[in-house]
Amino acid sequence: MKVAATVVALSGVANAFAPPQKSANLQDMPGSTLPLKGFDPFGLATLGSDSTLAWFRAAELKHSRVAMLATTGYFVQAAGFHFPGMLSSEVSFETLSAMKPFDAWDAVPDLGKAQIYFSIFFAEVVTEAKGTHYTKGGDFPTIIFPPINLAPTDAEELKVQQSRELNNGRLAMIAIMSFVAAANLPGSVPLLVGNSMF
Repeated sequence: MKVAATVVALSGVANAFAPPQKSANLQDMPGSTLPLKGFDPFGLATLGSDSTLAWFRAAELKHSRVAMLATTGYFVQAAGFHFPGMLSSEVSFETLSAMKPFDAWDAVPDLGKAQIYFSIFFAEVVTEAKGTHYTKGGDFPTIIFPPINLAPTDAEELKVQQSRELNNGRLAMIAIMSFVAAANLPGSVPLLVGNSMF
């Protein structure tokens, strides 16, 4: 009797660990483009449920957008462009633009860094808390306040535009990682050796 009760009790637990049925197809999602269509060597798309896949996609989208902003900011700062005036009573924007980007970040006063961190935290809270969550079928989060919708109305054109954004973001993630590596490990990125901003 104990064995039968144990088997019945554990059958529910075993079902909790059964792999979920996937309704989303990685091949059909935006961002699945040639030359590596459906590239997923670790099988991350098969982990969890559709909600998990939506969370992975939203994380990729957010990181892509932040990497595109970071890469653009690195180029702008490296080119010497800056805002007029003072960042704080001791630090001017012109002084920061003469430094390497990571040295410039170190020169920002702690209160300024706290304001930046709070802005990022606030943006995360606002985008995660509004409406139906993206893991439950809602829209993916946006960084822009207010959101600007330049998306085409045609579904195929929208998918092409979303794929371009994801692919550009993936390249930007690689770019900013190479900038960080070159700044911290001289010679680690051969193309950036001898560049004054690294």
